[in-house]
Amino acid sequence: MALIEINQLSRVYGTGDNAVVALHPVDLNIDRGAFVCVAGPSGSGKSTLLNLIGAIDTPSSGSLTVDGVEVTGLNRTGRAKFRRRSIGFIFQSFNLLPILSVYENVEYSLLLKGINRQERRERVLTALEWVGLSELRDSFPGRLSGGQQQRVAVARAIAGAPAIILADEPTGSLDTGNGRELLDLFTRLNQERRITFIFSSHDPRVIARAAEVITLQDGKLVQKYGGNMGVPSLQV
Repeated sequence: MALIEINQLSRVYGTGDNAVVALHPVDLNIDRGAFVCVAGPSGSGKSTLLNLIGAIDTPSSGSLTVDGVEVTGLNRTGRAKFRRRSIGFIFQSFNLLPILSVYENVEYSLLLKGINRQERRERVLTALEWVGLSELRDSFPGRLSGGQQQRVAVARAIAGAPAIILADEPTGSLDTGNGRELLDLFTRLNQERRITFIFSSHDPRVIARAAEVITLQDGKLVQKYGGNMGVPSLQV
């Protein structure tokens, strides 16, 4: 069974003459351990698809099943619980809390899950070790470089042990060197930890690293293909 099963999933904003189709009906299956990039220009529907998978937004039609859970059948409370349990988010703007240390930023998401103190500590320290920031755990975001801040965001995402990590334009705020290092980290976490990554990006560097690429244009799926890693984990 695929980790993500998408059947005729669509999103329309507004009604009647004011209706805007952000995503036309899409059918996709994505396996556990996939390394997928949703590519396309601005306004193509990339972020819409990620927001639907992450239960940030709700579809206008179709069905979405993630890790055996029928997401489209959940109410608001159910979607919030699903996100906390199953989804890790990485944003272009990092979304770190400036008044919290690196350690506390990573820990915060675990507090929301109700995880006890000892387990939180173990998870935070392990996540920071994975992203190479153990020595900076007491630092604050304002004293970190953009690349380091994005690594904190990655640690925060993986500490919760989600089924999927969704990354919306993760290299958009980074220079070439930091962007390459971040992609190296994603690749290592995917290959060594089998973490499932789904990116939205129009960055050629991200597209080149992906094992599979889904291309959207004007809200329609126009192309899908395997990338240079050759891992056959996407089925359509």
